[in-house]
Amino acid sequence: MLFNSMVFIAGFLPIVLLGFFLFAGSGRKRWAALWLTLASLVFYGWWNPANVPLLLGSIAFNYLLGGYLLRSRSKVMLVVGVAANLALLVYYKYTGFLFGTLDQAFDLGLSLEHIALPLAISFFTFQQIAYLVDTHDGAVVEHDFLNYCLFITFFPHLIAGPITHHKEMLEQFGQGNDFKPRLLNLSIGLTIFLMGLFKKVILADPMGEKASPVFDLAASGTVPALPDAWIGALSYTLQIYFDFSGYTDMAIGLGLLFGISLPANFNSPFKARNVIDYWSRWHMTLTRFLTSYIYNPIVLRISRRRMAAGLPMPKRGKMSLGTFCMLVAYPTVLTMFISGVWHGAGWQFVAFGLVHGFYLVVAHGWRAWKARRGWALDSDRWVHRIPAVLLTFTCVIVAMVFFRAPTLSAALAVLAGMCGLSELPAHVHMAHLRTLVMIAALLVWVWSLPNIQQWMGHVRTALNARVETHWLQRWLPITGWQPSPAIGVAIGVFGFYALATAFSVAPTEFLYFQF
Repeated sequence: MLFNSMVFIAGFLPIVLLGFFLFAGSGRKRWAALWLTLASLVFYGWWNPANVPLLLGSIAFNYLLGGYLLRSRSKVMLVVGVAANLALLVYYKYTGFLFGTLDQAFDLGLSLEHIALPLAISFFTFQQIAYLVDTHDGAVVEHDFLNYCLFITFFPHLIAGPITHHKEMLEQFGQGNDFKPRLLNLSIGLTIFLMGLFKKVILADPMGEKASPVFDLAASGTVPALPDAWIGALSYTLQIYFDFSGYTDMAIGLGLLFGISLPANFNSPFKARNVIDYWSRWHMTLTRFLTSYIYNPIVLRISRRRMAAGLPMPKRGKMSLGTFCMLVAYPTVLTMFISGVWHGAGWQFVAFGLVHGFYLVVAHGWRAWKARRGWALDSDRWVHRIPAVLLTFTCVIVAMVFFRAPTLSAALAVLAGMCGLSELPAHVHMAHLRTLVMIAALLVWVWSLPNIQQWMGHVRTALNARVETHWLQRWLPITGWQPSPAIGVAIGVFGFYALATAFSVAPTEFLYFQF
């Protein structure tokens, strides 16, 4: 069941909302939570009912272990719990890749039946690992089974995030005054949902149609011509931008319909001036998880070893090369390697993670070099900002080729075509020109318009949304959202166009569903 399908929009969602209104509107929040949990399990089981027992088993195991950790704080049991979660993830997501790699390397003649990847296993696994770690560290107080089930299964974020944190969700289920029907929440949530649907079906899906032939050609072993390669890479980069942005908006909007604010997960990442800034804007909850539970513990362990050896902790701008590699480069590359592998089983995803690890090390090194010389780390002057944004965007495009390609060799073929190494003639046709106009128009959208958080910054939307005043809002007061007839008509037009398009074609999956 897809957010952009008729069965969800015209069937599932109205029924779930009606039940929620009946229970929560009469003050029976526990019944409302139970209703949403059961509805979320139906939503999850719509794809494959056989995966529901796996999800329930994972929930029960982690809830019981969390209760034990609340009482004992046993490090051994924490390791057992994390290992069990990772083992489940590795089995379903990486067994085929690992056996295939060994077979290719040593010609072992191995054969393995295809293991179907359960939907959302990467997301609910990471959420529960974080819960166990925080329980062991004393950061978890509430231990209510129903609220825990709803925290994991809540359908707006279950399939592709945001990766929620237990504290920010359990407080809303248990004590939140907004966990009930409210007209303002409905109007805000519906607005955000419809804008996300517009991004998905009107902007993202057509770009995917432009990108697929190029990557299919590369997968066949042919290096695309220069214009084709760049059009394919740019089209996919914009496709995943609007696809993921659209999904995030739809998830946040759906949460608000039930009075629940999901964490911010997308904040105009293509406006980033460096890759550090980019990862603070793209899939923000994944970055939060990786930083809190992988990067920081690695740095902390290295720092403790240095302190035990009597070595001081240097400032970022005064590190030697060796210290920089140990304290910055090593944990950064390892964390991004894990990020790449989390996204998928394949050498192309390993390359994606390592490329971004390299980008981040260079960015941190550049900032350390500037700090050592007393230079400003960031400048708001357009003569500095525009080249920085364009350079960052170009780096992102290169990495996205690995992200999209079905194999590492296909990714290298596309990159070779982008460098002009194809033997195919580089003719520019009218179809190319039309696509380039579409790409240019979408880039103008990306770089010049305010995002949802900026447009609706004065009302409750996502948790911890970083709201920056957009330059248009300083000149045009009408750029802010208001519950007014004019805004209602405008959203109605956009929404009707998006709904008509979504209902007239077979719905396409969101790109992050594959992870």
